[in-house]
Amino acid sequence: MRVGLVLTEAFTGLRRNASMVISVVLVTFVSLTFVGAAILMQMQIGKMENFWADRAQVAISMCTSVSTQEGTCAGGVATAEQIAAVQAQLDSPAISPLIDEVRFENRDEAYQNVIDLLGEDYASVITPDQLNETFRINLVDHRRSDVIIEAFQGTDGVEVVEDQLQYLDPLFSALTVATYIAVGIAGLMLIAAVLLIATTIRLSAFARRRELGIMRMVGASNRFIQTPFVLEGVFAALIGSILASITVVLGLRFGVEELRGRVQFVTTWVDGGDVAVVIPVIVAIGVILAALSASFAIRRWLRT
Repeated sequence: MRVGLVLTEAFTGLRRNASMVISVVLVTFVSLTFVGAAILMQMQIGKMENFWADRAQVAISMCTSVSTQEGTCAGGVATAEQIAAVQAQLDSPAISPLIDEVRFENRDEAYQNVIDLLGEDYASVITPDQLNETFRINLVDHRRSDVIIEAFQGTDGVEVVEDQLQYLDPLFSALTVATYIAVGIAGLMLIAAVLLIATTIRLSAFARRRELGIMRMVGASNRFIQTPFVLEGVFAALIGSILASITVVLGLRFGVEELRGRVQFVTTWVDGGDVAVVIPVIVAIGVILAALSASFAIRRWLRT
């Protein structure tokens, strides 16, 4: 097969159908940009979950003089014996393998932390006896936090057992929904791109039907006839993929970097290494879908 002749035919087809090619480029560009954004968003969610899962604690808060919890706090402030019983259970063979680190925060430490957080103006409002003595537990695997919660809920002297990671669940859920929306939009746009590529190839084949007839008469193979049309779709999709890749890079450069300075509680962000993984994916998706769509369209047209 003469490569030069095939490429010439492909570029001729691109020039003849310039408006349709531009449409293919734009649709591919938009759809693959959504694909890239969705992949990066999912990567960001994974980084955030891993970061906070390593740092989130399960807090066992002991009863205070102002606790309203009925049952376990009926006796008022947690006694030294009740605190020791919780510590002994944490050290038990059933619980200790799940725990990476335990820190006990007494009332004075809790009081100082609150004052440091809220300011000295609250020193006369809050007293140490109003604050919980708390066991702060880092787990080996935070997915096992439910074991700690079930083990200590209802224990005498324990007011509440909280998994701190639960406060981030609404954020992770919202980001996941946004990812699904981006994937849905990208899927619809990719379908539109595939249909548009097929239409473009059929129109190009119809416009060159006399040439194709002559090529058949002189014995040109189907592969030789089909290849320029497939390349037309691939070239158009490749341009759209490159534009989408540039947009993803710019989104990281100006979007993520801007958020990095404003959103303080997120300390791990997607970076250039993640973008380097995403770009080959979106280029491959664009090229493969274009090649399959164009190949299918021209084969059907040649059989008619």
